[in-house]
Amino acid sequence: MQKLVRNMTEHMTITRDLLLLLLIGGLYSLGIFLSNTFVNVYLWKQAEDYMTIAVYNLGIFVFQPLAFIIAGRVAKKVDRVIVLRLGVSFLSVFFLCVLLIAEKASTFNFLLGSLLGVGYGFYWLAFNVLTFEITEPDTRDFFNGFLGVLQSLGGMIGPILAGSIIARMSANTGYTTIFTISFILFLLAVVTSFFVYRRKAEGQFELKRILKERHSNKNWQRILNAHIFQGLREGIFIFVITIWVFLTTGSEFSLGVFNLVLSGVSFIFYFLATRFIKPSLRKRSILLGGLLLYGALLIILFNINYVLLIIYAVIIGAAYPIFTVPYVSLTYDVIGKARDAKALRIEYIVVRELFTNTGRVLSILMFIFSVTIFPAERVIPVLLVLFGMGHLIVYTFVRHVQLGSPTQEDNVVSNEQVTDEKNR
Repeated sequence: MQKLVRNMTEHMTITRDLLLLLLIGGLYSLGIFLSNTFVNVYLWKQAEDYMTIAVYNLGIFVFQPLAFIIAGRVAKKVDRVIVLRLGVSFLSVFFLCVLLIAEKASTFNFLLGSLLGVGYGFYWLAFNVLTFEITEPDTRDFFNGFLGVLQSLGGMIGPILAGSIIARMSANTGYTTIFTISFILFLLAVVTSFFVYRRKAEGQFELKRILKERHSNKNWQRILNAHIFQGLREGIFIFVITIWVFLTTGSEFSLGVFNLVLSGVSFIFYFLATRFIKPSLRKRSILLGGLLLYGALLIILFNINYVLLIIYAVIIGAAYPIFTVPYVSLTYDVIGKARDAKALRIEYIVVRELFTNTGRVLSILMFIFSVTIFPAERVIPVLLVLFGMGHLIVYTFVRHVQLGSPTQEDNVVSNEQVTDEKNR
């Protein structure tokens, strides 16, 4: 592994802030994977109702974009690193509230989801903007790939550890333990953020201007359309598959094994994607990843058991890195070449997230509407088939994205600019 990392980075400039941002991303991933997967199960065991889970996730995706807008304004007035700390702090408070509310969590499902959404919004606004600033075109694929490796490690360690703890302890004690560990991990992420150089942005927060930019920038319009369909798939898949695994096995430990397999395969494929997916292969990789993600659904659609779920985990574990690494890098490159991206990078990130979460909210609202009218067991497979095409449809938009040769203006935030900001 060390040799592979050395080969990937020998022609790159790996900065201190890049490594610190990866560390923060790793702590975040471990904290989220340790507990957030089991929050849905925790709520299900209290309510045994898809509606409760859907409303909880709706709260997340309604308040996440609102938090993005507020965080964007704060980032333009104060500092992105402070916004990052606020985001991680909100996530810490979320797990503290789950600990305090305990058996009444399902009653406060929307409020808990809203708090988590605010934490996500602040965290991901700052993290995405810092990623945009700290990485350069030649380190972007490495960063996204290695971040994926850390996320996969968190996905391997977190759920299986949490499942083991819950299985060995009484239910409430086990959940209390994993929520407490997550709370501590987020506090460590806050501490780590104090070592990242502060970065101030200047100027007004011009959200409407960047929204209108899609009418004159075809690449930007295509990327935003792609993010809507990305969100449509993610909206219900985020919680439905988790509940299916738990209902099939009745065991949190089995859910942990499912995530261990998924993340273990992703761990390998993130390394491979980082190594072999060059800019010239990005679009074909996005198509392949989308095909695999949609094709995997057919395995569990008509007959579901734990073995088939594990096979499904293997396929999507390979598909996500193949899709995500080139997709994220392509998105940042489109933003990097957009008009006034250097001054308005925060607004570009906010608008991107608004479109992603629009797709997620539409997906969950359709889910709530459907399970209100039809039996959940019948309508959920139909919704999965419908929204499962989301990542595949992404390709129909990104295939038309055309990026010219890089110029000096395309480098949105260079290392020299960061140095200037540190010396002010």
